[in-house]
Amino acid sequence: MEEKALPQPLTPQEERTWAMLAHLSILLNLVSGFIGVFAPLVIYVLFKERSRYVGFQSLQAFVFQLLAWVGGGAIAVIAWVLTAALSAILVGCLCVPVAVLLSLIPLGALVYGVIGGVQCSQGLDFRYWLIGDWLAKQFFA
Repeated sequence: MEEKALPQPLTPQEERTWAMLAHLSILLNLVSGFIGVFAPLVIYVLFKERSRYVGFQSLQAFVFQLLAWVGGGAIAVIAWVLTAALSAILVGCLCVPVAVLLSLIPLGALVYGVIGGVQCSQGLDFRYWLIGDWLAKQFFA
């Protein structure tokens, strides 16, 4: 019976690189719309056994992108549809500023993801607001 070889741990430089790529994968959403959401999930599956740091950072990036990019995008679309529908009775015109602000959620997520990538490239323990602490308690305690 063959023994299963244990995966080799990542070097500190490899950890920083993969964690950074997990966060920066949000930029893929600019060209694909949604593929960036799956990139940190792939990184998580491939490297969770080799690095706790990469596992945490990539899972965090995945959950953040689901909430901010997919959820934020859906909220923005709903806001614009409601604004268009209500424009027939002039109330929708008052909704335009709200719809514009809600449309900025995915853009803010891009900036926040880049900040996470930069901090991980420097070897810092980046945590998204609310998401990071919750994931740490749920999966990495």
